[in-house]
Amino acid sequence: MAVKSTSGEKLIAKNKKAFHDYFILEKMEAGISLLGTEVKAIREGRLNLKDSYALVRAGEVFLLNCHISPYSHGNRENHDPVRSRKLLLHDREIRKLIGKTQEKGLTLVPLRVYLKRGKIKVELGVAKGKKLYDKRETERRKEADKEAKAAIKYRR
Repeated sequence: MAVKSTSGEKLIAKNKKAFHDYFILEKMEAGISLLGTEVKAIREGRLNLKDSYALVRAGEVFLLNCHISPYSHGNRENHDPVRSRKLLLHDREIRKLIGKTQEKGLTLVPLRVYLKRGKIKVELGVAKGKKLYDKRETERRKEADKEAKAAIKYRR
């Protein structure tokens, strides 16, 4: 399930719904504080970002509603699947996020989770919600691009 990219990153999970529901204004990389069984479960690809979001609380950033299924070989000490997890960012990055999220209509959404040099990283996006007509316009554009590529391929 994980895909190796050319930059040495191994993609574990991607939040496709985020790109459908939001305009992504800015992206940033964050580390994530995990338990041992969570790391093993993520390496198995047992992670779901579908309805997750990030929140700034008391000068720290937390990832909420991210579902990490219990590790298959875990014991009674297995982790809670939907607990809030702390994201690891520098102070200046957190201050920047506080300023961004206080603007009306902006939120923090995890876009993808990947392995980078053995560490699990989360790509956060500062996002603005799309209206229904925006979603339709995006779909129309994608469909037109797809048809154009098919026409070019057919002519060759």
